Amino acid sequence: MAEAMRGVTAILVTAPPTGEGCPALEAVIPALAAAEAFPDWIGYLSTTGVYGDFDGRWVFETSPLKAQSVEGARRVGAERDWRQVCRGMGLTVVTFRLPGIYGPGRSAFDRLRAGEGRRIVKPGQVFSRVHRDDIVSGLLASLEKPRAGAVYNLCDDEPAPPQDVMEHAALLLGVPVPPDLPFNALGLSPATRRFYAENKRVSNALAKAELGWRPKYATYREGLAAILAG
Repeated sequence: MAEAMRGVTAILVTAPPTGEGCPALEAVIPALAAAEAFPDWIGYLSTTGVYGDFDGRWVFETSPLKAQSVEGARRVGAERDWRQVCRGMGLTVVTFRLPGIYGPGRSAFDRLRAGEGRRIVKPGQVFSRVHRDDIVSGLLASLEKPRAGAVYNLCDDEPAPPQDVMEHAALLLGVPVPPDLPFNALGLSPATRRFYAENKRVSNALAKAELGWRPKYATYREGLAAILAG
């Protein structure tokens, strides 16, 4: 791997951490050291799950990290490890915290077409989301303006209840809107209940201010329309 690292100017880390930490950290850093390679930019894709539950309040990159899931806690540790190691080596690592990702082949349309669309209603619940293409534009903006140790939330401008997204997708497809399913209904999986246990609005103000980044799909409405048109 050391040979592959020679001449590399940017590295993007997408691997999820395990109980032992980030597998990419253990593979990439020794290879960089052996190759005496110093990339200009290392991007680490994390999750807004590191914030945990904020009862629907806004979260920012400076908000406390109160991860409630095992996966979120592992991401907190992986973020910390990447910053510490890169600081010690003089490398620039930038962390991107991502909410629910959607795009072609991964949206409410696909669940509706598969007959799996549900409108789970939990009063006051909102989620932030981000279109796949807006993640890419955020990474490219950071490559142009790298800042060592920076952390950015990449998300759209409108946190929204998930049932609203499903209803809008059904209307665009011209199919029946799935009936409401109360959150306290029987039969919801433990994973679904854990997902709905975190309620927050994620701010993208820092990425806009520092990187000049703007999501092309400012809300789920523009994002879904583009997917359907494509």
